[in-house]
Formats: sequence, C-alpha cells, structure tokens
Amino acid sequence: MEIDKPVLRKDPNGEPNPMPVIARKALKPRTKPAEVRRDDILRAATSLFVAKGVGTTTIDEIATRAEVAKGTFYLYFTSKEDVVAALRERFVAGFRARILSAIEARPPDDWTGRLMSFVSAGITAYLDDHRLHDVVFHDHRPDQRQMKGDNPLIGDLSTLLAAGAKAGAWSVDDPDLAAIVLFNGLHGAVDHAIERGVRDGSGLAANLSALFLRMVRPE
Repeated sequence: MEIDKPVLRKDPNGEPNPMPVIARKALKPRTKPAEVRRDDILRAATSLFVAKGVGTTTIDEIATRAEVAKGTFYLYFTSKEDVVAALRERFVAGFRARILSAIEARPPDDWTGRLMSFVSAGITAYLDDHRLHDVVFHDHRPDQRQMKGDNPLIGDLSTLLAAGAKAGAWSVDDPDLAAIVLFNGLHGAVDHAIERGVRDGSGLAANLSALFLRMVRPE
C-alpha cells in the first residue's frame, strides 16, 4: 500500500503554501462485510455439497473454496450441520417467495388461478433447484420430524384453501389436512418427474392442478 504524500499548493505569488493538502487514494476495504463473508461460505458449501455430498465435504474444503481461514468459518457456523440448516432456511425462503409472488399476481377472487399458481410455481421452483433441495432435505432423520411439521409452505397452502372455502370456491372441511395431502402429493410427483428426466414442469403443473381442483370440488 502506498503511503499518502503531502502535496504543497502555491499561493497567488507563486510561493509554496506552508499548509500541505494530503492527496488520498481510494482504498479498498481490507475485510468484507459480515453478511457478504457469510454468503461466500454458504455459496462455497452449496457447490461442494451438490458436487460430493455433505458427508464427504470437510470444513477445510469449505473454508478453502470460500477463501477464508478455518477460524473465520467458525465465526459464522458451528458445524457442517449448522451450514445445512442455514441453506435449508434459505431454500425455503426463496421457494416460498416465488410461490407467494405467483399467487399474488392473480386477482384476489380468482381462487382457481391462485391454486394453479401455487402448483405451477412450486413445481418450477423445485425443478430449478432440486439438487440443492436433495442435499438439504433428503437426509431426513426422525429427530427432524418437527421441522417437517412446521413447513411454512403447507401453512400457506392451508390458508389459501381455507380462504377459498370461505368464499365458496370449493369445499374443504379440514384445510390443514388437505394442504398436507396436496403438498406432499406435489412433492412426490416432482420427484418422480425428476427421476424420469423431466425438466419442463408445465405439463405436470396442468395435470396436478386439474387433479387438485377435482379433489377440492367433489361432484
């Protein structure tokens, strides 16, 4: 780093001004903001987890990929499991934001369209990032059952079903139970599509939407 040097200005008579003015260069910050550093670690972990799995990835590898010291890693996360939890939270937040945005793009009284938007946006979001989803969710253990029960997406779907039922758009006696069945049905259908190599979810979305609407509107 260069040291700032005094620059002497001349007065109107051409004589050096005894009061120097310091010429300063814009210096880059020596450290990144905490939120940026944390994001670097999460991005590094994501790429490694997707490429080789959580179990075989070491904290040393994550720190190296993120270009931080191992000690810096521990300033933000206590373990790999802590990183997985953070990635899970980020995935759910992004997934949920996409679905809610799609729903709100529909008129408030378009209940059919709002349910179809939930299905379509959910399928698209899952297909777009299924590799990360598999990393952070498919290691489910019995002690994580509470986490699955607290899925905010099921809560959002239950709210949508209850509101539609109140408006007379369909008949749903137990919105919570219906939301669990519909959401897990969507999840299983997308998993099956991925296994078959499907990457365009438009056809699946149309079929699932029609099926779900028949379920909530029995003849």
